[in-house]
Amino acid sequence: MKELNRKTVVKRIRPERIIQFGEGNFLRAFVDWIVYKMNEKTDFNGSVVVVQPIENGMIDMLNNQDGLYHVNLQGLDGGEMANSLTLIDTISRALNPYADFDAFLKLAEQPEMRFVISNTTEAGIAFDPSCQLADAPASSYPGKLTQLLYHRFKTFDGDRTKGLIIFPCELIFLNGHKLKETISRYIELWNLGETFKCWFAEACGVYATLVDRIVPGFPRKDIAAIQEKTGYRDNMVVQGEIFHLWVIEAPQEVAEEFPADKAGLNVLFVPSEEPYHERKVTLLNGPHTVLSPVAYLAGIDIVRDACQHEVTGEYVRKVIFEELMETLNLPKDELEKFANDVLERFNNPFVDHQVTSIMLNSFPKYKTRDLPGLKTYLERKGVLPRGLVLGLAAIIIYYKGGKRVDGAEITPADAPEITDLLKSLWATASTRVVAEGVLAATFIWDEDLNKIPGLTDMVKSYLDDIEENGMISVINKIIN
Repeated sequence: MKELNRKTVVKRIRPERIIQFGEGNFLRAFVDWIVYKMNEKTDFNGSVVVVQPIENGMIDMLNNQDGLYHVNLQGLDGGEMANSLTLIDTISRALNPYADFDAFLKLAEQPEMRFVISNTTEAGIAFDPSCQLADAPASSYPGKLTQLLYHRFKTFDGDRTKGLIIFPCELIFLNGHKLKETISRYIELWNLGETFKCWFAEACGVYATLVDRIVPGFPRKDIAAIQEKTGYRDNMVVQGEIFHLWVIEAPQEVAEEFPADKAGLNVLFVPSEEPYHERKVTLLNGPHTVLSPVAYLAGIDIVRDACQHEVTGEYVRKVIFEELMETLNLPKDELEKFANDVLERFNNPFVDHQVTSIMLNSFPKYKTRDLPGLKTYLERKGVLPRGLVLGLAAIIIYYKGGKRVDGAEITPADAPEITDLLKSLWATASTRVVAEGVLAATFIWDEDLNKIPGLTDMVKSYLDDIEENGMISVINKIIN
């Protein structure tokens, strides 16, 4: 078996046009894969320099393979099973600014550099007032980026054509707005001057994005078979699902410079990222949150099995197509396509997604993912969405603990104040007290949900029905 590097693979040399903060699985299976596709399908012709955003990381492993690695995409594609392996040659090199700060700053001196892309976790876009311009480097990601931008500004004497286009991929709503605001705070803190402030505002663009692809990461159980198939000893293989979506809140001129949408990819340049964020949270995360406790109490442990079950499968389709979809404002055909993609992802034959892993912190998840839809549905239809209310009742039953139908031990995990509340409410042995007490918990909901017409009675009714007749019986009443 051969080592994977420039000695064993002919690697194409392309201009370094992208600075990427982060060397982790997601960026390599998503952004770098997309850049690879752009190079193959369009005239983009660019490579990526990876910057390690924290002191300890994986760039040594990446450099040992000269930035080469395979992406293994698995899942259902149009109903057909797909399992592909692609050798990605997008990354030119990787560097650690903590070990070589000068090399990091020199990236700003390369005239052909045009893009900055990042995924530094949700906590990465944060303002740390202890960061200084003279730090080598600043500890925060926005601090490092401000240092880089300021060095570029000085190198090219404020040339407006040398601004950078910045795409944060951190999983926070309006990530670009937050990053731009944080950089502006560093400009003020470090007294970098009005001229640089204007250059950043007018020559650079920081754009909000929404990214979506499940990336399990390094395929430990499949690595021997993958390496045998490729013939290379690849220690940086990354596994992901077939589905991908990148929504970028940017004007058309940015799309022309970064033509991912012209490469046959699911990349959208839109005026506002908000409806797509709402669509993902509502039609992907929302069904996950209610299906998991419903399926678990029906004795089903895997999301795929729940979707393929004759009863719980109908339940999740009802929640998606008849309830949650009715609360969104995007075109119906667009919503239906996305919803069908969601079901295909839930049915991924390569991923055993445990429902219990989704049920961690279920109440806060229900608040952000399902409660808005419940309210909108009631407002538009004049009745409560029974599938969503059943999901809430299932969470409440799950948090009771004890044993489920097959004797498996139920062990809910959440903040102590939530588990303690549920324990005390269930100790009363009154489902009315339980329903009213959970819905009145303003520290969970920021409001008293008992004020939603009919909700308390419906939750109590489902609690009684589940306890007396079992989950499958209750779902049958809803779907029939």
